[in-house]
Amino acid sequence: MTSSKYTFALFAALAILFSMTFGTVAAQDEEDGEAARTIVLGDISDDPAKKIERMQPLADFLAENLGDFGIEVGEVRIAPDLETMTEWIANGEVDLYFDSVFPATIVINETGAQPLLASWKDNVGEYHTVFFAPTSSGLESIDDLQGELVAYDEPSSTSGFLLPTAYLINNDLVPVEKTGVRPTVDDDEVGYIFSGDDENTIQWVFSGRVAAGALDNIAFSEIPEDVREQLTIIAETEPVPRSVVVAQPEMDEALQDAIIALLVELDETESGLEILTTFKTSRFDELPGDPDEIFEGILELVALVEEQQ
Repeated sequence: MTSSKYTFALFAALAILFSMTFGTVAAQDEEDGEAARTIVLGDISDDPAKKIERMQPLADFLAENLGDFGIEVGEVRIAPDLETMTEWIANGEVDLYFDSVFPATIVINETGAQPLLASWKDNVGEYHTVFFAPTSSGLESIDDLQGELVAYDEPSSTSGFLLPTAYLINNDLVPVEKTGVRPTVDDDEVGYIFSGDDENTIQWVFSGRVAAGALDNIAFSEIPEDVREQLTIIAETEPVPRSVVVAQPEMDEALQDAIIALLVELDETESGLEILTTFKTSRFDELPGDPDEIFEGILELVALVEEQQ
């Protein structure tokens, strides 16, 4: 037999051995039952490494305590944008999604996902938006913002976009997005520009780049007192849940109940408090009031803003 024939025979033998080996493993898996399931937690961020570090202990905790459902592994997936997260929730690639009510409502509305709990942050279960300006500016009411430029956080923010924009519209003002360093704002509109984060918003207000800013009340209260004394609160929106937990639409109801029980009791043990601290969350609790009313109300705000844009 030539060397080429020996080579062919060797590969053929290996191929048969390979298929037999893996066929045996597959058959054994079927005999042993279903393979271990993974519970996947998700969020949206442009810094996935930081988010994964914060969320992985919670994913591990859930996996360790959901063995009755065949779950043994906890995983974290971070989406770059809301569109991607919506797709992941819709096709079951993410089981639990954690975010503020604006993006969460979009996901719920488009996928049929189920709201489970409210997340408390900084020991606060609800928050709202504060419009503020330097006291020296003379701006004292929401109407005074007409013809002025306001700094927002980012387009997916509940407190830094949805709430302030809807508030302006409900007060018969016309919010218009602006870009650039020194954008022009017409007298019959209120310009808004995205700063990217709370610190930038505060800095832009004091530097005069914008006439006013919009922050959530928690972030506003954390401004040093001597600085805050130089600011005037122009208006405040109605409160909404600070953050929520959403389950993918096909999740079994019994599994939902088990997850709720585990999360609600997380702040009752020392190890649980460590997980919450790492997750930047104070505790999990029932949603305040009727969940349907909460999310329907947010959807109405979304529709109001989209109609104006």
